[in-house]
Amino acid sequence: MRSAKGQRALRPVLCGVRTVWDAVGDGVFFCPCCGGDRNYRRLTGRRRLTVLGVPLVGRGEAEPVVECAACLAHHAPEALDHPTTTRFSTMLREAVHTVTLAVLAAGGTTSRTVLEAAVATVRDAGLDDCTQEQLFTVVEVLAADTGRGSGTDPAAEACGPTLAIELHEVLAPLAPHLVGAGRESVLLQGARIALADGPYCAAERQVLTTVGSALGIPAEETARLLAEAARTPS
Repeated sequence: MRSAKGQRALRPVLCGVRTVWDAVGDGVFFCPCCGGDRNYRRLTGRRRLTVLGVPLVGRGEAEPVVECAACLAHHAPEALDHPTTTRFSTMLREAVHTVTLAVLAAGGTTSRTVLEAAVATVRDAGLDDCTQEQLFTVVEVLAADTGRGSGTDPAAEACGPTLAIELHEVLAPLAPHLVGAGRESVLLQGARIALADGPYCAAERQVLTTVGSALGIPAEETARLLAEAARTPS
């Protein structure tokens, strides 16, 4: 003889609400549940009142979701704002390369020690084919484009509007996806290049201050990190 609980479990569900999903797009995203890059489907949904499993009456729109093709978990559309692993790696390489060029443009490229430090930094970031000649050439082109080297004060011109905008355009989108230690690492990589031939010059300090600002590091924290780097033996 079945118990009352067992009888209730066998009763069919007469009515309920079911969401009918329609795919409106797809792509690749970073799935928080899987912890890696996965294919996704972007879904829009309509809620339906069902009777004996048959959808009959509309009950409004469901919030759009992003469905992971691997684990089938649903995420808010904001999940697509997080860069994929591949995109994040590219953003980080671009950030290190841009900071390196900015520091070289401020401090000059006449020091072989500085160029060696710059090449090592860029290669560690993933640009394995970078050479001193390439960096030297790019910095010279930047100097020509901005009018540097024509008798102007390098400290005043080190981080003019064009370079400041470039640093913010590259670093600001990356900063929200880095933990505090990651943002500090990008700043300190630039600091080590600047310190390769001695203490910071005024122009290098100005550029590194702008780097800290673009990364969202408070000004006083940037100053502290730069001071500590200067006291640390290379």
